Amino acid sequence: MATLIRSKISNVATSVSNKSSAKVSGMFARMGFQAATDEEAVGFVHCDDLDYEHRQGLQMDILKSEGSEEGGEPPLEGDIHYQRDGTGPLPPSASKEQDVCSELAGPGKPKITAWEAGWNVTNAIQGMFVLGLPYAILHGGYLGLFLIIFAAVVCCYTGKILISCLYEENEDGEIVRVRDSYVDIANACCAPRFPSLGGRIVNVAQIIELVMTCILYVVVSGNLMYNSFPNLPVSQKSWSIISTAVLLPCAFLKNLKAVSKFSLLCTLAHFVINILVIAYCLSRAHDWAWEKVKFYIDVKKFPISIGIIVFSYTSQIFLPSLEGNMQNPKEFTCMMNWTHIAACILKGLFALVAYLTWADDTKEVITDNLPSTIRAVVNIFLVAKALLSYPLPFFAAVEVLERSLFQDGNRAFFPNCYGGDGRLKAWGLTLRCALVVFTLLMAIYVPHFALLMGLTGSLTGAGLCFLLPSLFHLKLLWRKLLWHHVFFDVAIFVIGGICSVSGFIHSLEGLIEAFRTNTED
Repeated sequence: MATLIRSKISNVATSVSNKSSAKVSGMFARMGFQAATDEEAVGFVHCDDLDYEHRQGLQMDILKSEGSEEGGEPPLEGDIHYQRDGTGPLPPSASKEQDVCSELAGPGKPKITAWEAGWNVTNAIQGMFVLGLPYAILHGGYLGLFLIIFAAVVCCYTGKILISCLYEENEDGEIVRVRDSYVDIANACCAPRFPSLGGRIVNVAQIIELVMTCILYVVVSGNLMYNSFPNLPVSQKSWSIISTAVLLPCAFLKNLKAVSKFSLLCTLAHFVINILVIAYCLSRAHDWAWEKVKFYIDVKKFPISIGIIVFSYTSQIFLPSLEGNMQNPKEFTCMMNWTHIAACILKGLFALVAYLTWADDTKEVITDNLPSTIRAVVNIFLVAKALLSYPLPFFAAVEVLERSLFQDGNRAFFPNCYGGDGRLKAWGLTLRCALVVFTLLMAIYVPHFALLMGLTGSLTGAGLCFLLPSLFHLKLLWRKLLWHHVFFDVAIFVIGGICSVSGFIHSLEGLIEAFRTNTED
């Protein structure tokens, strides 16, 4: 009898999990086309863990109803994370997380195609931060162009091996998906001795990258506005303060429904701006300074260029969710190949023609080199895109912090920042406002787009794109790897580690020097 009951429960749970996966795929399909159009594709990042917890919660809910019908004892309070019938109060964290994904979801949406998945990856690796690539060529010359190609090849490879870590061979010799997210892979590598250490490391890296992305948006907004209206008696710091005042309502965000509507439009506008910049550069092809492109590198500043280039390719954090919600996951490898080939060609051409046009006068944000007649118009569009993109990484960072520090059950470090009715407490709102102010202070004291981008790329970009995927691949699948795969993984880990440390040290030195200069001023 006990065996029959366990079998029945297992079948019910499996059935519900499959139905839930079908529903969640609709959610990610729409989110993939809207929220993921931002450079960091933070919609996938945030809902990655929620997808798994949502399915687990549904299983608990069905098991409870089955137990009630058969006269069994209901689960203990707190075991059920989600209640689909709407009866009974939801924990604040659960209802809030559910709102985030439900606002981005669409009823009955199918799984995304390979083309839609490619659109997500393209927007993640060819976003607004491409504007800093010509500055990387300034300090790296032809080696900088080679690095753009090399980074595309490596990031494409590590993205594919990261997905391979989601699968294992079962008893029947079939390859099945046993993990759902980057965090699951990290925890599996650290188990059984430290089962949650890997996930915490990935979450910390994710938070750092999201917050630094917010800071970069404030920096680039102040920089673009200052260079668009140089005759106005308004400094770059003042423009940053004005931009932050516009962004302060982000602290009151409960969902991303309003923001996500603009993300596709902003991305299309950004592609138009890139085309305008390239068209202007081509119009001055007769003045291109080919002799300025050298094989030598600036030893002090080239490591910063490495971080800039790596940061422009970061997409690994949301790839597990993306692959899991494709109609045909077997097309993932092909999709990764053509998106990274396209990114490599477009980034290389954009960086090269922009540098050839302005040579040694190339600035950190390339649009600042445009003539004043069109610079203001282009920069205003870019500022609008930056301000509309800010809420996405900000909201994702807040959600990760709240879930880790305030809503993680008995493991939370601080009391819950939500009341019993699900409303945000005053000190919780203060925490959100403090995060907005922190991004402002960083933008004021270190208003250097290239340095911040290089630091982020060297620290979290190299870690999430180079080091961790190769390390996880070796740890989980080393018995089945061919010798050339082992060689590639070890080489990527070593080279990525050297580039990461070198870029981080030089970027940090530059930031400290810039901070001292701004403090003295």
